[in-house]
Amino acid sequence: MLLGVCVMMFACSPSTQIVKKWKDPSFTPENYEPFKKVLVIAHINNETSNRIAEDKIVESMKTPAVQAYSILTPADTSKLAIDEKLQKNGIDGLLVMHVTSVNKSLNYQPPTYYGGFYGYRGFYGYGYSSPGYVTEDQTYYVETSIYSVKSNKMIWSATTSSFNPTQLNKTLEDIISAIKMELANEGFISTDTGTN
Repeated sequence: MLLGVCVMMFACSPSTQIVKKWKDPSFTPENYEPFKKVLVIAHINNETSNRIAEDKIVESMKTPAVQAYSILTPADTSKLAIDEKLQKNGIDGLLVMHVTSVNKSLNYQPPTYYGGFYGYRGFYGYGYSSPGYVTEDQTYYVETSIYSVKSNKMIWSATTSSFNPTQLNKTLEDIISAIKMELANEGFISTDTGTN
């Protein structure tokens, strides 16, 4: 019974959850002015992963949003050039997602043995054994931050942890869902709308 409860608890625990958050004290639901257009910037892994992440985030948002790869180029390295493009495209909010760290841990699984049985005159039956082995667990920490272009500062940020992610799309969906839930709990969005 105890084993069954442990398995149920493990199965129900989310693989992605918020582990840290921060908010500008002046950023409250009462004085929050929704952005007119948000630029989404993702630094996940490589260029392909970044584009997939930006597409996924933009798709999930109700506020008008555009992917960074559609506006910015690797040549845009100065703040002045970036600010000009933001202004030209009517961007007043930024949503930036990036991997902050990856923690790895090794776990040793001991060998197992399943034997037969003892009879009247000794050992009978069969046996099965498997050698011990080592597995590696990985926890990815991703920070998602919201910036106001008008005030030129970060106004909200949260860090999520994802345990042993296997699919980029699924992990992104989990992160987006956790962020939406947190913003909804804080009163910045309603549960039936996207991230603002």
